[in-house]
Amino acid sequence: MTVLHLADEGEAADLAAFLSRLLHYDRGAAVRLQAAGTALAVFGRPPSFEVLAVRAVRLAKPYEKGLEATLDVTVSAGEFLESVDEKAATAVVPGAVTGPPWAGVLPPRGGWRAEPGLPAPDDLRSLVAAVVAEFRSRTQELPSEQRTRAELDRIGRDIWSRTVGDTRLPVRAVHAAQSLGFLRPGVPPALFSSGAWLRLRTPYGSIAVRRAGLGALDVSVR
Repeated sequence: MTVLHLADEGEAADLAAFLSRLLHYDRGAAVRLQAAGTALAVFGRPPSFEVLAVRAVRLAKPYEKGLEATLDVTVSAGEFLESVDEKAATAVVPGAVTGPPWAGVLPPRGGWRAEPGLPAPDDLRSLVAAVVAEFRSRTQELPSEQRTRAELDRIGRDIWSRTVGDTRLPVRAVHAAQSLGFLRPGVPPALFSSGAWLRLRTPYGSIAVRRAGLGALDVSVR
């Protein structure tokens, strides 16, 4: 049994909240865990947004039970959440599962450069509220015979694929950041790029998205 010792109760609570939000969108969600030293990265992909969500977690110490220098495994998000003990600030790594395709395609670790043009935090939240309202309005206006999954998906693609401000970041990335608790008042996010990837980063987590989609070339497979 591999036990992760998190930095404190707050770190454990934030990890649990992140896993809970992922499970809200996909009860069978898997997460990929990568750890080295005293840092743990938890990768997930909420299907509604078509982005990668990354939660960085601070560890009090690397591991116990004689693990080697690094940890890299894909596990059930539900089992991992059940193992989180907030008072003890620990979590047990569940058994590995067969990872979904996205788990083999992760953003690069380095080479990130800052991108200009990201609107202010209040403007980002207003943008999300506006597009959510637009989606609801457009779908509610559809006659019942046209309210099909294909039509709803078409409207969603039209709205969520729009870019944010003067950037190449799709709106769905900002919506995902807000829905997963990464966007918080008073803490401005930052935008970075590396190759085909864009990354919206906040102190509470990051959203990474490939401009050409996760199935395109020029990927980082680990």
